[in-house]
Amino acid sequence: MKKIEAVLRIALPAALVIAVFCYVGQTVTAQNSASSNAVSAQQQQAQQADEQKTASETKIFTGKIVKSGNALVLSDAESKTTYKLDDQQKAKEFVNKDVKVIGVLDDSTGMIRVSSIEPA
Repeated sequence: MKKIEAVLRIALPAALVIAVFCYVGQTVTAQNSASSNAVSAQQQQAQQADEQKTASETKIFTGKIVKSGNALVLSDAESKTTYKLDDQQKAKEFVNKDVKVIGVLDDSTGMIRVSSIEPA
C-alpha cells in the first residue's frame, strides 16, 4: 500500500503539470492564430485602400506629344500645361500627334506614369 501511495504522490502531480502545459500550449496557439488572422486582414485592407487610391488617381490626359529638350512630353494646349512622360518608348510612336494618355499624375514632379497612349 505504501508503494502505491508513493507512486501516486509522484504520478498525480506530474500528470497535472503535463495537463497544464497542454492547455497553455493550446491557448497560446489559438491566440497566435487569431493575431495572425487580424494582421492578415489589416494587410488586405491596406492593399485594397492602395488599389482604390491608385484607381481613383488614374486619369485621362489629352494633348500632343512633342519633343522638349531630350525628352518627349504631353503638351495640353487648352490648359497650357506640359506633362513629363515616364514611358518614352510608348510616346515615340505618337510624336507630333494628338493623343489620349491614361495614367497617374505625380503632382510633385509633373510626370505622368503612363498606362497607355492612344490616338485622340
